[in-house]
Amino acid sequence: MTTLTSITIRRPDDWHLHLRDGDVLRGVLPYTARQFARAIVMPNLSPPIVSVEDARAYRQRIVDVLPHDADFTPLMTCYLTDATSPDEVERGAAEGVFTAAKLYPANATTGSAHGVTDIAHIRPVLERMERIGLPLLIHGEVTDDHVDIFDREAVFIERTLAPLLRDLPGLKVVFEHITTAEAVDFVEASASNVAATITPQHLHINRNAMLVGGMRPHFFCLPVAKREKHRLALRKAATSGSAKYFLGTDSAPHAREAKESACGCAGIFNAPFALESYATVFEEEGALDRLEAFASENGPRFYGLPLNEGTVSLLRQETQVPQVLDLCGTPIVPFHSGERLGWRLAN
Repeated sequence: MTTLTSITIRRPDDWHLHLRDGDVLRGVLPYTARQFARAIVMPNLSPPIVSVEDARAYRQRIVDVLPHDADFTPLMTCYLTDATSPDEVERGAAEGVFTAAKLYPANATTGSAHGVTDIAHIRPVLERMERIGLPLLIHGEVTDDHVDIFDREAVFIERTLAPLLRDLPGLKVVFEHITTAEAVDFVEASASNVAATITPQHLHINRNAMLVGGMRPHFFCLPVAKREKHRLALRKAATSGSAKYFLGTDSAPHAREAKESACGCAGIFNAPFALESYATVFEEEGALDRLEAFASENGPRFYGLPLNEGTVSLLRQETQVPQVLDLCGTPIVPFHSGERLGWRLAN
């Protein structure tokens, strides 16, 4: 059997990305812009992006620090709160500012303190989104203290997501960064208006990565990595060829000291070697021929956007991932820190 020395795919998009702001934004953005043509930018800043004006201003800050030769379009999202107005969401969509709206259950993850305390509070917003076809992006975890952190995604499906879609069957939903076999089963059983993003870390690691041999904070993200059976279910789903799954890195940069503190931040910075990481998984699963659909086709088709015209190439060359990156004065540990990957994104 001939071993491929390179693969070329339609230029991909990242359908779930944290860029932060200020100097960190300036430092991390080039890694995404060199690989991806577009990205859904998360709105959980401090303060969050809750209005059309907020999103316009943030989009301009991103554009202002793009490398001069970059061809990259940030796609903005509205941070839903208990007080979000349906009219504001519809206005943002009509004016081409909001590509989607994001549901964070309050206190579920980084920057979610202003999130939704009860989905009933945003029912009018969701009904309006169903009517106009604006996608709802969901961080799918309950936040009850008595629910084990490893069960919070599965409980969310049963308690919140399934009833929501029974009530609003036409609502377009992206179940973001799924981590469990239960999530895969739910997406598979749902209609075509339900899709999911899958991160590189949840394809590579299970919960042992965080906990075996000591606490390893740079593998801590939310939702947390689960048991091995769930990782295998995600790999099967991502590489299956199903149009319901597409690339969303959930790349989430935090300063090294914030990760290695007494209460370390949740998030994995995987943007620098995202395509190499995904390609490694698809090759291990014998599915390199399905990488293009996952990375470059399923997402835009779900969102109703055109496919990108350009291409990117990956070469079968060893890539040494640095232990730490200095991003405009902020040291950040990347995913695969210190490892060697078998693919390299061509210049």
